[in-house]
Amino acid sequence: MNRVTVVITDGVGRITLARPEKRNALDRVMATELHQALHQCGNDATVRAILLTAQGEDFCAGADIEALEQLIDAGGDAHREDAEALGLVFRAMRDIRKPVVAAVRGRALAGGAGLATACDIVLADEQAQFGYPEVRIGFVPAMVMAMLRRSVGEKHAADLVLTGRLISAREAYLIGLVSRVLPSATFDAEVEKVVQALGKSPATALEQTKHLFYLMDALDFSGAISAGVKTNVEVRATEDFRAGVRRFLDRQRRTP
Repeated sequence: MNRVTVVITDGVGRITLARPEKRNALDRVMATELHQALHQCGNDATVRAILLTAQGEDFCAGADIEALEQLIDAGGDAHREDAEALGLVFRAMRDIRKPVVAAVRGRALAGGAGLATACDIVLADEQAQFGYPEVRIGFVPAMVMAMLRRSVGEKHAADLVLTGRLISAREAYLIGLVSRVLPSATFDAEVEKVVQALGKSPATALEQTKHLFYLMDALDFSGAISAGVKTNVEVRATEDFRAGVRRFLDRQRRTP
């Protein structure tokens, strides 16, 4: 049975973590399937946006501890390959130019919190919880810190990774870890509104926006403005832009 499922409908690639009996804990097999699913959606021309969801009560409990136990006495190469499988997932989420949206219900812990943080938009159920409790078992939230520091800043990130405490969806929103907190009663419907809107947006604009957004991480202010000018000019040459301008002006002219 697959640990990750993919369904593509209405311009949205819907990727679901499908290991509820393990609280969607991540092992190498699941990481590999998730990486493949991301590339399937990323390479599909009909997909405008990607939605990451999960079966069961929890989004993802982090690493599969039983799987890690089996590697305890393995050599360094085996541990490196195991870690790199998840690293490839995080890289893919950033490299794929289509927006990736996480819909988080229940707990998102450790690598599971990292999965959510690696997404471009994080929609959290009001009862969801987030945490990076690795230090409590002598582990390190090593890869996820690359996303966490960028999302919430140094002091909030240090608090989360050094104490391992769990936080509510509300606190996660206040420190910038999630994009929106949605009511439990209407969570699925609200998530659907977001991804349906993305699924109808011009593909070129979405892809260029995401690419430029993260490209600016590596640039100083002047370089970021220059990159913005370049992208601005490139997008003006696209048919999506031209059609969008015409539609906007047509609406304006029809308005009394």
